[in-house]
Amino acid sequence: MFDYHMHTCYSGDSDAPVEDMIEAAIKKGLSSICITDHHDPDFPQDECDFTLNTDSYFPAMESFREKYRSKIDVRIGVELGLQPHLGPYFADYIKNYPFDFIIGSTHVAGGQDVYYPAYYKGRNESEAYGEYFETVLENLNAFSDIDVCGHLDYVVRYGPNKNRYYTYEAYASYLEPILKLLIEKNIGLEVNTGGYKRGLGTTNPMPDVIRRYLSLGGEIITLGADAHTPDMVAYEFPRAVALLKECGVRYLCTFQQRKPVFHKL
Repeated sequence: MFDYHMHTCYSGDSDAPVEDMIEAAIKKGLSSICITDHHDPDFPQDECDFTLNTDSYFPAMESFREKYRSKIDVRIGVELGLQPHLGPYFADYIKNYPFDFIIGSTHVAGGQDVYYPAYYKGRNESEAYGEYFETVLENLNAFSDIDVCGHLDYVVRYGPNKNRYYTYEAYASYLEPILKLLIEKNIGLEVNTGGYKRGLGTTNPMPDVIRRYLSLGGEIITLGADAHTPDMVAYEFPRAVALLKECGVRYLCTFQQRKPVFHKL
């Protein structure tokens, strides 16, 4: 099994030593992981610096990959925090580093971090979710050189009612264009078990989004726990794998040098 979304002390929101995350993955019997620390330039909140010092990050990851080569396959990735105006910046940035895997995620909409209640204040939930999904599409149109779209319906983790009233049908006018663009651009869909941690009772994205991605012809799916501490590595993976099989997923992907490798589920 493979965990392709995790953070270490190189991310602004984690203090986890890299070796602790790798050791946790080994103890859980994983054969491969990808460390995907945050790089969110021009982030609106100033309480946390989400910019990645990639010049120190990359050689450090290479050394850990070599150290643990006989025990686990460590791949080097990054989670880019997409914003529409950052398209040209990211296009230049990724040329400088030979990443194995790039997640493109939307954490900011309307100039605000959707993690905080301020994003939802003064409007109804559907408007807030709609703006978020519109931003996801705008981000993907501005910059599409990514391997997967991270936690597509991330916003429902933090809304006032979370996913209580969230359905594919209610937001299909936003989600359909996103999924079609992902397939057009050969971008995969990340299935993220952080939704279980946040009390959603399911993954991000929800099962109906996964099913629709498959029905439209999507094939590239990765699995990640979004772990920021060692105890969360591969969080609820058996539950997620059962869900994926129910959705009709037949393969999970790992990535090496930005190329997907398909593994039968």
